Amino acid sequence: MSVTLTSEAIRVALLDDHELILEGMAQALRNDPQIHIVGAFSRSVELFDTLAGQPVDVILTDFSLSPNENDGVNLIRQINRRFTASQCIVISALHTPAMVSLALKAGARGFYGKELPIEALRDAVHAVHQGEVWVSEAMRERLGEASVVCAPLGDELPAYEPPLVNVALASLTPREKEVLRCLLQGMTVTDIAAKFSRSIKTISAQKQSAFHKLGIVNNNELFKNSAQLGFTP
Repeated sequence: MSVTLTSEAIRVALLDDHELILEGMAQALRNDPQIHIVGAFSRSVELFDTLAGQPVDVILTDFSLSPNENDGVNLIRQINRRFTASQCIVISALHTPAMVSLALKAGARGFYGKELPIEALRDAVHAVHQGEVWVSEAMRERLGEASVVCAPLGDELPAYEPPLVNVALASLTPREKEVLRCLLQGMTVTDIAAKFSRSIKTISAQKQSAFHKLGIVNNNELFKNSAQLGFTP
């Protein structure tokens, strides 16, 4: 398919440490004649090196990059400080009200969940370029139900200060937090049941309830996202 770029095409840069996702997004966006892909990068240092000499309008970045990368809230804030003419859209498989709120409070102008149709990504790029804050309609409703405030963080907070506490944690009961804390310490459901003299069924139910509230589905996601979710074991 041949695409002719317009003279005012939106300049976009992509950052994701998964090559397949990176290429898929790039290909989908290239089909829009109003979007020009400046570059697709797997490392933040490569993105920053390019942006130093070639400004872009919109940056799409995964929230969670490889372990040795600067990502999450710190990456969003670094982009906002170093490249003030660029707007940031976060992409993530963890598409929950708490995660969306965290990204928007850090200064992102949009949030695209990886389960959404690719057309939504193009919509997000256009909306953010026009000065809007973009999240899916379904997520807007969920944010409203959760009474989440998405005002950006101000620069008065030092760069090293941890991100705001995940709003979803407020909905956890003390026992659900207790179970998560033990899981993060490496304990099994059986271990936790024995520790607190509760049944395995009760502990399992509390675990699943906590997972549901946080928008995660298994232990791996709990460990991977515990810091980003604002949960401290």
